[in-house]
Order: sequence, then C-alpha cells, then structure tokens
Amino acid sequence: MTQALAVLALVLVAVTMGLALAHALEFPGKLRLDEQDYRVVQGIYYPGFTIGGLVGEFGALLLLPVLLFLTPFGSERFWWIAAAFAFLVAGHLTYWFVTHPVNNIWLKDTEVSGLGAMFFSAFAGQDADWRQLRNVWEHSHVMRAGLAMLSLVAMALALTR
Repeated sequence: MTQALAVLALVLVAVTMGLALAHALEFPGKLRLDEQDYRVVQGIYYPGFTIGGLVGEFGALLLLPVLLFLTPFGSERFWWIAAAFAFLVAGHLTYWFVTHPVNNIWLKDTEVSGLGAMFFSAFAGQDADWRQLRNVWEHSHVMRAGLAMLSLVAMALALTR
C-alpha cells in the first residue's frame, strides 16, 4: 500500500514539475513577444494549467504528508520524502506569493466565473509595467520548475531506498 501511494505521489510531483517546466521552457520565446501578443498568450493557460495544478500540486501536497506519517521516522526513505515535500511546499509558496498576484493582473480583463473567480481573486497583485510583470511571472516559473525538479528527484530517490 505504501509503495503504491509513493508511486502515485511521484506521478503527482511529476505533473507539478511538468507544468512548471513547460512555463519555464517557453520563457526564451515569450521574450520576443510584444505586450499585446504576450497578454494574449497568457490567457491561453486557463483552465488547463489550473486543473493540472489542482490535481498535481494539491494532490502531492496532500499525499506526501500521509506518506511521511506511514514511513518509519528517521529512515532514509522518510528523509527523501520530507525533502520532496519541502521542495514542493517552497514551490507552492512561490506560486502564491510571486506568481499568483501577477496572474490576477493578467486576468483582470478576462471573465472568470465560479471557483475560478474565487481562486483568482486571492492575493491580488499591483499593476506595473508589463515587462516587469512578465519577468516576475516568468522567473517565478523557472524557480518553481527547479524546485519541482528537486522534489521529483527526492521522491524518486525515496522510491529506490
């Protein structure tokens, strides 16, 4: 049972890493866009990335503490799972305090309803020059991709220990 949960956690962390990595890999190409095109491109990510983030990231954030509880404290596997969780939490905090406020600015003229409206109303950001917002958003995804990659590696090591 614990092994199956660990594999599921690995998959959920991989989804999280994949989404952040996709954004990070777009960065060089998106630097060539003017403001109008950049803002159009930003609008295509929703709801797909939102759904992926809810399933992957929140799923992993819920499952990793369960795995920690089920894993003998102090074992090598325990510490790798703890590291995977810590990296995932750091990436999640980066999202809420750096990325998400910029998302709110990108979406201010987009009609979002239901749960999406509630989700995107949290942690409102302050408008700034679009290049500054772009750089914050893009660099935050590079940071999140790195943290998610570390989480994925730690989770893979937990499975092999």
